[in-house]
Amino acid sequence: MARPFSYRDDPDVPAFDDSAPVAFMDGDCALCSFGARMIDRLDRSGEIRICPVATPLGRAMLRHYGLDPDDPESWLFLDGGRVRCDFDAMAHVGLRSGGWGRLLGLLRLIPRPLRDGLYRRIARSRYALFGRSDLCALAGPRLRARLMT
Repeated sequence: MARPFSYRDDPDVPAFDDSAPVAFMDGDCALCSFGARMIDRLDRSGEIRICPVATPLGRAMLRHYGLDPDDPESWLFLDGGRVRCDFDAMAHVGLRSGGWGRLLGLLRLIPRPLRDGLYRRIARSRYALFGRSDLCALAGPRLRARLMT
């Protein structure tokens, strides 16, 4: 991926507060909505924010990292200016959250080609397998406070 904080030099990425971690994820995918609720439960510090990829910032970030914002097969996790994708993003969220979330770090034990292939298969079929769900409509007050819309 790109060097840390490279998005700051991209005129197409709106300025935003990047002092805390941000998960950029599909706000229409039921699996991603579940992931957002899990971030809310696991991250007891309340630091991790969530930005739906359909927002101007989310779209710009996906484009900056070479992803299609109209068909997001990936989600990004930004922490300290560094971005992680797919299962690497999930593992980092878990490690960053602590507690039971650290179990997600076990994803790193799966060989990269296998985990990347598995992630792509799930992502391409996510609506068929899990359906659609409006992240913003389902959010409770605590999760809503994390949302960057």
